[in-house]
Amino acid sequence: MRELTSRGELSEPQMDSIVERSDSDWLATLRPERHAILRKGQTERPFTGELLSETREGWYTCHACGLPLFRSDAKFQSGCGWPSFHTPAAFENIRMRPDNSMGMHRTEIVCARCGGHLGHVFEDGPAPTGLRYCVNSRSMDFSPGLAPLPTATDTAVFAAGCFWGVEKLFHETSGVVATAVGYTGGSVPSPSYKQVCSGRTGHAEAVEVVFDPARISYERLVELFFRSHDPTTPNRQGPDHGSQYRSAIFFADRAQEETAKKVRDRLVASGAWQAPVVTEFAPTSTFWKAEDYHQKWFLTHPVRCHRP
Repeated sequence: MRELTSRGELSEPQMDSIVERSDSDWLATLRPERHAILRKGQTERPFTGELLSETREGWYTCHACGLPLFRSDAKFQSGCGWPSFHTPAAFENIRMRPDNSMGMHRTEIVCARCGGHLGHVFEDGPAPTGLRYCVNSRSMDFSPGLAPLPTATDTAVFAAGCFWGVEKLFHETSGVVATAVGYTGGSVPSPSYKQVCSGRTGHAEAVEVVFDPARISYERLVELFFRSHDPTTPNRQGPDHGSQYRSAIFFADRAQEETAKKVRDRLVASGAWQAPVVTEFAPTSTFWKAEDYHQKWFLTHPVRCHRP
C-alpha cells in the first residue's frame, strides 16, 4: 500500500498489515451511519454527503483506517449525487470486486487495508481513465493541503517493452511528477496503436516521465529503467515481439546521453547481464501520446509486464 509522508506526498509501495476486527469492534469505533456504509455496504442518499461540495485542495482518506484514497485534483462534478473521482491516489490502496446485488452487475470498490465499502466504479468518467469512482462521503475523511508542485521539472523518455508496465514502474517512483504513454522514434505522424503494432511505423512503445530533479536524479531513473527489463533481447520483452517493444533511451541532450551510457557501462561491468546489451540510444523526437484508454492502464488492470 502507499501511505502519506510527512511532506504530504504518497510513499513508494510498501507492505502493510490488513486491518481485521470483529463487527462489534467496528461498532464501537464507528458512528452507526458510517458503520452501515463501511461495514454493511449500504449507500447514503444522493446529494446528502458533506464531501460532495468540498472544493479545497487536499486528500480524501478512508474514515476507518486513514489510508489515502483520492486527491482533490482527481475529483469532478458528475451530477450523480456522490463525490466522484476519475483516478485513485494509488491503485494499490483500492480493491475492486464484483457486486451482483440489486439485480445488476456492478464493480464495488473497497479500502485495501480495512475492507471498508467505499462505493462503485463505472466506465463513464472523463479522461485520462474514462472511469468514475463514485464514493460515499461517509466512507471518507478530508484533509486539506497538497504538497506544492516543483518549480522546475525535467523529462525523460524510456522504451522497455509494453508501456503499460513501464508506466506503472515510474508512476510509483517518488520524485516522479507525471507519466504518459505514447509512441516515439518512428516516421509516421500521429500513429495509432494499430499502426504501431504493425511494426511498419518504426515507433517504440515509450513512457514520458516528468520528474523533480531535486528529489530524484536522471541517473537513478536510468538505473530503474535498466533493472526493470531485459536490455539484452532485441525487439522483445518476454512474450512481446516486434520493434515497438525494443529497449531504448531517448535522450534530450548530451548530458542525458552521457549519463545513460555511464549507467549502462557500470551495470555491464558489474555483471548484471550475461549477454550484450542492445539498448538503443537516440535523440528525442516527437512523442505522440497514445490513446486515452492506454493511459494509466494499470489502475484498472493487473499489470506484470516488467521485473519487480
